Amino acid sequence: MHAASRGYDGGKKVPGRKRHIVTDTLGLLLVVAVTAANIGDRDAAAGLLQRLRRLHRDITPVRADGGYTGDLVDWYRRKLALTLQIVKRTDDTQGFVVLPRHWVAERTFAWLMNSRRLAQD
Repeated sequence: MHAASRGYDGGKKVPGRKRHIVTDTLGLLLVVAVTAANIGDRDAAAGLLQRLRRLHRDITPVRADGGYTGDLVDWYRRKLALTLQIVKRTDDTQGFVVLPRHWVAERTFAWLMNSRRLAQD
């Protein structure tokens, strides 16, 4: 891959690429975007959700993790007619906590990373 497709995520202190996915309730891929690590989640979500709306017109509720919060939630509702539900961890919990339906996307990432070609960066 080209060096331009790689970046450095200063928050996680990790070089490489980020994978953004939208799955159905079974964990099957609907839309995929791969960006450099220095691209923010909100910036990548704009193009990802526009493609989701274009390819799958019947989907309206979308769940996302805390990295996709901000003013864009209202923009998605106004421009794309998507209801973006942000699922966050509560601050008072410690250790590992299973978030509602979040495991579906994590399982899909595990399936993808099981392939050697996709796991190599």
